[in-house]
Amino acid sequence: MRRGMRQLARMAQRSPGRAGPLARVADRMPSGQGPRWLRAVLFIAAVMYPLVFGTGGITQLLEQIFTFGALAMSYDLLLGYTGILSFGHAMFFGTGAYAVAIGLNQGDGRLEGLLVGLAAGIAGSLVLSGIVAFLSLRVREAYFAMITLAVGQVLGVLAGSQALRAVTNAGDGLTVPVPDLLSGNLTLYDMCLALLALTAWALGRLVHSPVGDVLAAIRENAARAKSLGHPVVRFQTFVFAVSGVIATLAGAAFALAQSFVNTTVYDVAGVSLNVLLMVVIGGAGTLYGGLLGAALLLTAQTWFASVAGGAPWLREYMLAFGILYIVVVRFMPKGILGAFLHRRGHGRWRKSSDCKTSQI
Repeated sequence: MRRGMRQLARMAQRSPGRAGPLARVADRMPSGQGPRWLRAVLFIAAVMYPLVFGTGGITQLLEQIFTFGALAMSYDLLLGYTGILSFGHAMFFGTGAYAVAIGLNQGDGRLEGLLVGLAAGIAGSLVLSGIVAFLSLRVREAYFAMITLAVGQVLGVLAGSQALRAVTNAGDGLTVPVPDLLSGNLTLYDMCLALLALTAWALGRLVHSPVGDVLAAIRENAARAKSLGHPVVRFQTFVFAVSGVIATLAGAAFALAQSFVNTTVYDVAGVSLNVLLMVVIGGAGTLYGGLLGAALLLTAQTWFASVAGGAPWLREYMLAFGILYIVVVRFMPKGILGAFLHRRGHGRWRKSSDCKTSQI
């Protein structure tokens, strides 16, 4: 069964046919994730950093990188591996953040309130993904992107509305009481790192399974994949739901780490477009490219914010990100990590070809 799914998926990938712009871009995406030893070294360094240097300052930035890195990885599953463009991924991120915040406030900061909030957030993300998929996955990809954007905006308006002030505290936001089990900067840091590690492991398993081969076939030629018997809409709905659940967990972790949540978690520019930039700059279809993009953008934002007082013109740092985005799309369409993996793969191929030629 597994072998048959892989063969059908590869036939769809090799088959000629009409493909959309996302599929043509994704066709050039590398599928590697980098050497395992490097990932192991980086994980050990992340674990050891607060033990050696203490918490505060840099560790707070790392917590944001871990949560947004998990969010970007979930988005990469949509864009890089399945070819689905979404402008409303913040709807899942914000749902997770608000669900946990409301659960903990209603539960007086007890662990039970956290668990209820997590369960409600995951259930809400599944319902949202099902509704959006039902409404828009059968139409053109541009309409899907617009519908996700509209749903995210609606949720942001509801979170800030005066009618729901008793629950969401409207535009003033909610303070998040952290349960005793997670109290302490080191514990919250480890929680965010654990979420990132589990996300990377789970998505790595998924994209390298037979299901991942089918997703690649759908990304490159959905019509051909459907003609070979793959239930395309069903696979896309499944991926959208998985991506939404991971984004919801990232939002919950972000709310706990920040101990505060407001309507900015639904913001299009601050979350949805930022995560799109992270994935494109880091490298779509590489899984870890989103994490690299999150590290680069969040570090740059923190640095610009810290030095903007002495140089007011640096307050317009988003212009620099726009220029960076143009440069990456123009000269490195595979992203930073994608370009590295592509060059590394070509180097190995040339070395193998040289060896075979010398043997002949």
